Amino acid sequence: MGREPEVDHIYLLLRQAIVSGRYPVGAQMTETALAEEHGVSRTPIREALRRLEQDGLVERSSRGGMRIRVWSTDEVFDLYEVRIVLEAQAAAISAERRTVLDLVRLRQANDTMRTADVDNGEQLREVNLAFHDALWHASHNLALIETLTRLQRQIMRHPANTLMYPGRWQDVLAEHDALIDAIEDGDSAKAHEIAATHMQSARDIRLRLYQ
Repeated sequence: MGREPEVDHIYLLLRQAIVSGRYPVGAQMTETALAEEHGVSRTPIREALRRLEQDGLVERSSRGGMRIRVWSTDEVFDLYEVRIVLEAQAAAISAERRTVLDLVRLRQANDTMRTADVDNGEQLREVNLAFHDALWHASHNLALIETLTRLQRQIMRHPANTLMYPGRWQDVLAEHDALIDAIEDGDSAKAHEIAATHMQSARDIRLRLYQ
């Protein structure tokens, strides 16, 4: 592999490992150890870590080098505040720009969610993310899609799963149905309201879990 493909490959591997929780919060990310683990030189590791720092997934450590970023409670809820605004905007734009194919993808994603194992938190996260990814892409706004994707990666770093909160999964499915209907009707104001309320509920559950 050339340098750029190699860096891309290492970056994606490390990002997935971080998001999945393989590396715990606060864990040191040592260039030498990571290079040995992946059978590469330290150069692509260093570049991949720089990208992960831009994503907000790692940070400079007081011991030198990088570590998995440690978020305060206030910072987590700041993420949600931004997510609420952007998610609602994506829904509103989707109501104006969605195609027939976008609607099909949204309904298929929500139907897939109905078949998920409610006791499997990782599966719930995956199918829920697939729905939101379909929603973001229905906006056909690349900047919005990239920003929401980055925010989602950061939120997923936190172990408490709001989707497994009692009664939440059924509420999510119903809220998604209402959101799809609003988007199909081209009602951007209603889509905005539903998406904002949907994410506010997730934020409030996160607060209860922290308490």
